Amino acid sequence: MISYIEISDFAIVKDLKLELFPGLNVITGETGAGKSVIIEAVSMALGARADSDYVRHGAEKAVITLVIDPEGADVSGILSEIGAPEEDPLIIRREISSQGRSLCRVNGMPVPLSGLSRLCRKLADIHGQYDQQYLLDPSNHINILDLYGGESLSAVKALTADAYRQYASASSNLMRLKKRITENARQRELLKFELSEIEAAAIQPGEDEELEQQINLMENSESIFEALSSAHEDLFSGDCSAVSLLGKAMNALESVSSFTPQLAELSEKISSSYYELEDMSRDIRTQRDSVNYSREDLDSAIERLELINSLKRKYGGSIESIEKYAEISAKVLSDIENADVQVEDLERKIALARQQYDIAAGRLSVLRKDAAGLLEVRIDRELSELNFKNARFKVDIQPTGTSEIGTDKVEFFISANVGEDLRPLAKVASGGELSRIMLALKRIIGDVDGIPTMIFDEIDTGISGATAGVVGEKLRAIAENHQIICITHLPQIAAKGAHHFRIEKHSDEISTQTTVVPLSEEERTEEIARLLSGTTVTDSARLAARELLAQ
Repeated sequence: MISYIEISDFAIVKDLKLELFPGLNVITGETGAGKSVIIEAVSMALGARADSDYVRHGAEKAVITLVIDPEGADVSGILSEIGAPEEDPLIIRREISSQGRSLCRVNGMPVPLSGLSRLCRKLADIHGQYDQQYLLDPSNHINILDLYGGESLSAVKALTADAYRQYASASSNLMRLKKRITENARQRELLKFELSEIEAAAIQPGEDEELEQQINLMENSESIFEALSSAHEDLFSGDCSAVSLLGKAMNALESVSSFTPQLAELSEKISSSYYELEDMSRDIRTQRDSVNYSREDLDSAIERLELINSLKRKYGGSIESIEKYAEISAKVLSDIENADVQVEDLERKIALARQQYDIAAGRLSVLRKDAAGLLEVRIDRELSELNFKNARFKVDIQPTGTSEIGTDKVEFFISANVGEDLRPLAKVASGGELSRIMLALKRIIGDVDGIPTMIFDEIDTGISGATAGVVGEKLRAIAENHQIICITHLPQIAAKGAHHFRIEKHSDEISTQTTVVPLSEEERTEEIARLLSGTTVTDSARLAARELLAQ
């Protein structure tokens, strides 16, 4: 429940502090005193969108603070998600600057507005003219019925939603796949051609570099042959060749090598050089004799290199990129050619999900019809007690298309008088009737929604007399299990409160301020008398007020 409200610099409220209690808290005041301003401030603290126009003139920011006892409301998960510490009580603070900036804090930790709103929907409901519009919108009726259906209906509704999501996801995937199959018809032919082109080329790793080397050799083969021939002749041909002269030097040194170790070492080096030179002779001759490339070999190598370079330009710039492109393309082509298998798999998933959905949605419809019958009985009883003596309430359930919430369309119908046909709620209910219908729903639904605090902003609009007394009794009954904060202008309702507060507006030459004060028993009698008689409070009004309070 909300145990404390503090508001500063919000509209005509400069500094307001209000301690609230369990049960029925009623707030009264003269027209224009600022009752709606306080509700607006609390609404923003509970996560409504901020409006900088509410910042008091001349102030930098408006600040609203609520102290809330969660009273068993399941909020730990949301607190964890929004990064707020779990403390009891919860301290919610909303700051709205004159420049339009907004800051939300829960237990001192900044939180996003969306998170604050989700948290506070578990803690408090504000009911007023907005709720009457909510009640008139048939699209909301299914949510009201489902809430009344309780946990068993909620569990089947979750199964229905899960099956629908699986069905919708598989159906969407199938549509995308079929579209892709159509779009890939041309791509498949292109991929086949490209893979065939790459496979036919049968390129080997490093082949381009080898071909470049071969072509370079073949294009310079004449110069290479002449150079090798000249080197061979200089080194090995005739008596004056390098090998002949080195042989003579070797023989000369061998003849004296035994005289000293130094001569022996020198002789060995000369001998080693001689035999190495002979080996070179064979290598040079082999290289020279291998320089025999034909023009056809050269043209063939150039053509092969051009083919490889062409494929490199098309597929990434290197032999490695060609191989990678072929690997990826083969997988894509395989996926395209195996699309029929994927289609069959998705069609099986769709059929299974649809079967599960039909079972869950069918069961959900049965539970809704059962809940509708019980809700009709309870609403008729509540409406009768609220002086709708001949009213009939009907929950109309009609089949509609598949959706995440099932196959049902739900709309509330009512007949307010004897002999009148049932008609859609939106077409027959007046403001006062709507207030009573909403109160009847909250009397019933409030027991299962788990929200500890309900705030009613002039729910008594359009009613008076004995009906007002019955509405007050209903509010007091709801307050047995909830904290109720009710702003009212009816004395019959104000008299039912366990705690009574009056909103007062004070003005001077500079500014206007609104305050809220708790009333003593004597002050309460005077306030109810004012509600009964108007501006001038008479003794008879005071007597009537005492009688109301005594009741």
